[in-house]
Amino acid sequence: MIVVGLVIVALLGFVAGALTLRWLSTRSAAALATRVAGDAVLTDDFASVLSKIERHVAEREAELTRSLDHEARTRTALDALPIGVVLAGRDGWDVRNRVAEHLLGVRHADALVAEAVRTMVGVALDGGSRTQVLDLHGPPRRRIVVTGIPVGERTSATALVVVEDVSERARLEAMRTDFVANISHELRTPVGAMALLAETLQGERDADLVDRLSTKLVAEAHRLTRTIEDLLELSRIEVGDQPLKSVVEVGDVVDDSLDRVRHLAEERRVRVGVDPAVRRLTVIGDRPQLVSAIANLVENAIKYSDSGSAVDLGAIVVGSWVEISVTDRGIGIPSRDLERVFERFYRVDKGRGRDTGGTGLGLAIVRHVATNHGGSVRVRSEEGLGSTFTLRVPAGPGTPALERYSEAS
Repeated sequence: MIVVGLVIVALLGFVAGALTLRWLSTRSAAALATRVAGDAVLTDDFASVLSKIERHVAEREAELTRSLDHEARTRTALDALPIGVVLAGRDGWDVRNRVAEHLLGVRHADALVAEAVRTMVGVALDGGSRTQVLDLHGPPRRRIVVTGIPVGERTSATALVVVEDVSERARLEAMRTDFVANISHELRTPVGAMALLAETLQGERDADLVDRLSTKLVAEAHRLTRTIEDLLELSRIEVGDQPLKSVVEVGDVVDDSLDRVRHLAEERRVRVGVDPAVRRLTVIGDRPQLVSAIANLVENAIKYSDSGSAVDLGAIVVGSWVEISVTDRGIGIPSRDLERVFERFYRVDKGRGRDTGGTGLGLAIVRHVATNHGGSVRVRSEEGLGSTFTLRVPAGPGTPALERYSEAS
């Protein structure tokens, strides 16, 4: 009987311990569920407590997934911006988009930008706003604008720093300013000359003097007209719609171009020779624009050639491109001016440019035509020996591979 009693007592103790352990586990689980869920869990059902924990864990996982998705979309949006964006906090964290990473590279100039960003972060975290402009000499020359902006309360502020490369905008603004100054000068000169000649003609009785002054007056009027026509053509080519892309016979373009300059060539007694190979070539482009470009190249070659000299017009095929070249044996271009000859109103020899009646817009027109066709224009020149300008445009279908035209042909 004693043994049986001991067994019963042991069993009762085991059951009590198990119940106590279950009760403690349930209480611990309930406490955990309360911490996880945020609400008091009033239940003694262990399965219910575990279910509640699982449900809240699943909810937190869904929230985390949504948060990560939101972060990924925010990162994608930041990377799509054309400006650099840096977000920074007091605890040292920061977020940078792709443009900011590029601008804050490892070059010396990039180190200057990085230092400016650090300065703007400090300013913004202290609640201030500031903009710093960096002119980096390169090469290439760049202008970077760094702006710091505070976001949120000062005690928990986030610094927003915007880094923008405004080099192209600054270049265009400088070009616009130069253009306004140049066009004012170019128009003022012939208009002033016409006004002076007209005043001189008033009351003049000398027939010979009247004839000379009238001739000069007409020349200045033609010069003014040419400047305005070139400006209109440059504006049409530069800001107009995309050129019509069609198959164009190079020979037809050359013929139309030469018709425009035939009188000038005869007046200056300059012979224009055309490579027969151009008759076999086609290009993809806009015929009026191409005619304008070639005519300007040939006109320049004639104007800067000596009387009795010759100008050669040829073409070759290079891969999927046709290169049309105009070569003269004139005064040539100094090496220091080669990079600037395609600027509007730029003249290598200003005095001679005015004597020849040039407006300084012809090569700018050529450059824009080349750009509109996805091609390029380049120049090779030597002072006293002449110049060669080459216009590269897409070749037309079935264009044969041709060798460069030689003077012997």
